[in-house]
Amino acid sequence: MAHLPQIRIPATYMRGGTSKGVFFRLDDLPATAQTPGAARDALLMRVIGSPDPYGKQIDGMGGATSSTSKTVIISRSSRPDHDVDYLFGQVSIDKAFVDWSGNCGNLSAAVGPFAISAGLVDASRVPRDGVAIVRIWQANIGKTIIAHVPMTDGAVQETGDFELDGVTFPAAEVPLEFMDPAADEEGAGGAMFPTGNLVDDLDVPGVGTLKATMINAGIPTIFVEAEAIGYKGTELQDAINSDAKALAMFETIRAHGALRMGLIKSLDEIATRQHTPKVAFVAKPVDYVASSGKPVRAADVDLLVRAMSMGKLHHAMMGTAAVAIGTAAAVAGTLVNQAAGGGERESVRFGHPSGTLRVGAQASLKDGEWVVTKAIMSRSARVLMEGWVRVPADA
Repeated sequence: MAHLPQIRIPATYMRGGTSKGVFFRLDDLPATAQTPGAARDALLMRVIGSPDPYGKQIDGMGGATSSTSKTVIISRSSRPDHDVDYLFGQVSIDKAFVDWSGNCGNLSAAVGPFAISAGLVDASRVPRDGVAIVRIWQANIGKTIIAHVPMTDGAVQETGDFELDGVTFPAAEVPLEFMDPAADEEGAGGAMFPTGNLVDDLDVPGVGTLKATMINAGIPTIFVEAEAIGYKGTELQDAINSDAKALAMFETIRAHGALRMGLIKSLDEIATRQHTPKVAFVAKPVDYVASSGKPVRAADVDLLVRAMSMGKLHHAMMGTAAVAIGTAAAVAGTLVNQAAGGGERESVRFGHPSGTLRVGAQASLKDGEWVVTKAIMSRSARVLMEGWVRVPADA
């Protein structure tokens, strides 16, 4: 019986923010996977170890959570004023599916460092010491991200004293600017608030009518009030992820919110986009203890936020959802803004399951429409392993 060999593909395993994933140069992928389609999806699923009915991704690089079941493809950009194109694929853990519908804000922090180290950024734009400005085209949503990458002795600086709640060890700070982050989703008309309202009454069968702020910024997100769905906003992962009834409720909210936002045309379509939209619940500040045991004081945050990702409560906060939080907080009248105390603001510090995070956003009302020029936050990134990833040749 003939046996197919494994093939080797150059790859880098990186942490970006509170996520990690497998990074590829587009030109290093097999020819059949260099263009979008079934061959590319099949390859990336095999790399990550999906679909896995055991939910562990043992036979792949994935870590069996939404934060660790990720792939990234980087190439030189042909677009004016951009250095690289960045394409993100969220790989389903238990289904044969790669979701290309949104960005990963956390892994965005690793794109600049990877691009520089991989020789994809023009050498004239990379200082030997100081900060390299990497202009990234986020291909999933058609937006620009500006990464400020620290350089030391001609190499990307990865170590440092910047601490990020949800990441165990400190590293070098990588500030990110998400330019004009209101997401252009088909059917949503590119509007920041696709329903035209800052707060809507969202009818959710089996749950009731919920006040909801539905926003396209960073990533399409549905914000509801914690109290309205029986929570305090201090919950950690086990309180929700071990509750099948709660998970079903959040998925129902997500489906009906997506329909109301114009992201899907029928409820059946929600199964084809697990990555977007996100559902998050907000509350006013109270003291709580983070998952690490670190106390978070009400006086140290403006509000509390918990967010769902790929059907589970996220262990910290998705970077793109943080952009949505910062943007919504900057618009007086949204549920996020109200939870933060109301009024005008250009930054917000919120409490999440792993600790706290600060994000800034500049929003304004123009011609009756809310617009945001950019959202700003800092993450960190580090190479965990580099070399080749191996997959069976028939992948």
